Amino acid sequence: MKAQLYCDGASRGNPGDAGIGCLIILDNKKIEISEYIGKTTNNVAEYTALIRGLEETLKQKVQEIEIFSDSELLVRQINGVYKVRNKKLIPLYEKVKELLTKFKKYQIFHVYREENFIADRLAKEASWKQKK
Repeated sequence: MKAQLYCDGASRGNPGDAGIGCLIILDNKKIEISEYIGKTTNNVAEYTALIRGLEETLKQKVQEIEIFSDSELLVRQINGVYKVRNKKLIPLYEKVKELLTKFKKYQIFHVYREENFIADRLAKEASWKQKK
């Protein structure tokens, strides 16, 4: 099975209240994820969104995936163009790389926010869902 994953993270304050958003498009099904993740940076939220989206697609038995993110940093780090130097991002990067080995094929693309508007909206909405 093939899927497309649109993912985004949002942090109000950077660091601040943060949320993740994912839109997964399977053959004839769409899955939306919008979750509050606590106070963190935007880059941590971006990675957390990607991890959550990958985990969900693996649950759906997806074997090939196209990933779209408006975080140029994340896309370039995953594609090996940039090194990951931030100590908070290194374990998240390693988790992403581990999850990606479970797919037969994957590609990750940078897109503009306008092309990622659903995941962007889901992440921003989630950043307001503070846990009590």
